[in-house]
Amino acid sequence: MNKIKIFLGFALLVLIASCSVEHPAGKLIAFVPPSGKKISPEARIVANKIERYFDRRFNIGVFNGTVLFEENGNVVFKKAYGYANFRKKDSLDVNSAFQLASVTKPLTATALLMLVQEGRLSLKDSLGKFIPGLPYHGIKIEQLLAHRSGLPEYMYFADKYWEDKHKFIHNYDVVELMKKYKPVRYYKPGVRYNYCNTNYALIALIIEKVTGKNYETFMKERIFEPLGMKHTYVFNGENFKNKVKGYITRRKLAGNTYLNGVVGDKGIYSTVEDLYLWNTAFDNGFLINKELKEKAFTPYHKELRIYDNYGFGWRINAADSTNKIVYHTGWWKGFRSYFIKQLGKNRTLIILTNISKIGVFGTKELLSLF
Repeated sequence: MNKIKIFLGFALLVLIASCSVEHPAGKLIAFVPPSGKKISPEARIVANKIERYFDRRFNIGVFNGTVLFEENGNVVFKKAYGYANFRKKDSLDVNSAFQLASVTKPLTATALLMLVQEGRLSLKDSLGKFIPGLPYHGIKIEQLLAHRSGLPEYMYFADKYWEDKHKFIHNYDVVELMKKYKPVRYYKPGVRYNYCNTNYALIALIIEKVTGKNYETFMKERIFEPLGMKHTYVFNGENFKNKVKGYITRRKLAGNTYLNGVVGDKGIYSTVEDLYLWNTAFDNGFLINKELKEKAFTPYHKELRIYDNYGFGWRINAADSTNKIVYHTGWWKGFRSYFIKQLGKNRTLIILTNISKIGVFGTKELLSLF
């Protein structure tokens, strides 16, 4: 019965959003969210500031992508700039799907926390419980989430040990390379923070071990489809015919790579519209409860600065206790992505770009916009 109520509640939210009025530039003018909070006058000023900023960058040739800004579940501004494919002159729109790169990590972390919430595993469980035979012991699930496992970076040792670079390497292949060659780890588990994509490649495998479904299927059935994320998918080695191409420059395609077969750390393609749906569901408790969300947003590393820390799938700036900033950025093969949340003001800014050389933003610069 509770699941039915949750589903109906979210369906109502999506229905309300779909009934909102939009003008040709792509702005959502107004609607009343379930919380009853309307768009603040300040948010409208911020939206105009964001629009001017990206209009200016686009007009001088240093931005190509999509942008969405929301407050209290209301989309205040959204807009697409430039091309998905420069050769074909295909225009981007807010439903264009981009490689999220490391912005995949908050979604992967949330998927794992959903299983924790369901009692199917514990944050204190050992990695070896789900992936036996690894030559690295004493690693807890929470240490994978927070990048404190000390594991070696698969992108580096795969370059050394993966022989056929024309063949995709997959998550289970990463495990087999670790078992066979025993790449030297950076640190013992728990010693210090070390951002490492291997952690999230293994989390995707843990999700598969616990559920009996591959990562792609689980994400589709438990998150993308229930939330109406119609343009979101996990790269599977065969669905690379994406409309949005990743570029180094406007004339140089980034191309494909054998490392694209590994997912969980990257590999999700999505849109600003779909990420808005995910964000709304996340904020309103449709995915994980308040307690787990607070854990995800809590700085995990005592030795790191309070304004530059990491939780469970999120980078954290907790310098202002009244307006904690949680965010993630991503870069991979021509794509850059930015997902920034101001918790105190209940605002989110999402930016997806497909020209990596001109898509570089500092988070401080973006935070100054909203």
